[in-house]
Amino acid sequence: MFAESNQIEKRLKKVQAAMADSLRDTNVSKLLPANKNLLGNGKMLRSRLVLSMGAANKISEDTLISAAAAVDIIHAASLLHDDVIDGGILRRGAPTFWKKYGVNGAILFGDLLMFKALALLVKVDRPDLLQELIDRTGDVCRSEVEQELILRGTPGDWNDCMEVARFKTGSLFAFAAVAAAADEPGQADALREAGYILGTAYQLTDDLLDATGNEAVSGKTLGTDDQRGKTTAISASKNAPKNPVDYIYSLLDTSSDHLKAYPDVQKAWDDFLNVTMKPVLSKHLGSK
Repeated sequence: MFAESNQIEKRLKKVQAAMADSLRDTNVSKLLPANKNLLGNGKMLRSRLVLSMGAANKISEDTLISAAAAVDIIHAASLLHDDVIDGGILRRGAPTFWKKYGVNGAILFGDLLMFKALALLVKVDRPDLLQELIDRTGDVCRSEVEQELILRGTPGDWNDCMEVARFKTGSLFAFAAVAAAADEPGQADALREAGYILGTAYQLTDDLLDATGNEAVSGKTLGTDDQRGKTTAISASKNAPKNPVDYIYSLLDTSSDHLKAYPDVQKAWDDFLNVTMKPVLSKHLGSK
């Protein structure tokens, strides 16, 4: 296990380098040294998922690095836009990009990152991944639009909350899981669904964190969901489970269940849950 962890950390450094290199042909790359909270920072859970599962399936390193860099760049772009929308002033323990460079700069930089991420997948040996990232990023955008234009201002019910969480956050976890899939019938579909469920659990956790967390510990602005009338695990009480925390942890088990047909993959998934995801969730939800 230690050797595997060490390999993932080494590859994660290559992912961080690939993210920075994606902007080398732009003047915007000059902004990276002074804004270390933009790329290759944070928990990088999606990259870690790609690398952990990809190692189990012996996916080529070049593919894993490109896919991991692409998904975390898309995530970084979404955070730039989210901070503008929510008025967040703190991200990863530092001032948000829009507070330093203005709303226009944050939106334009986020747009640039989206396309740089897609470009990383043009030449990889998995031609399915570019379409997969386009589709899953489309899921994220659609969910954000629906949350802002259709649901905002209403508490919504638990089904609305789950739908938002699945596509807003689950989509990029779904891509990360598919990027690690082997060429085996049904495995990509099983990993995609497991990723959706895992990302749903993570978003529900973030909903609770926004309402009850500590900004100094989380490193980001909290309390904006309630201020902006978002449908979340806090506001959507109709049909909600009696114990949302227990429900979130149960989703982790459900995600694993989808991989029963692939024992080696399921074991790698369970290892990722135990080593990487559960410590993150327990930090915000309490030990389980």
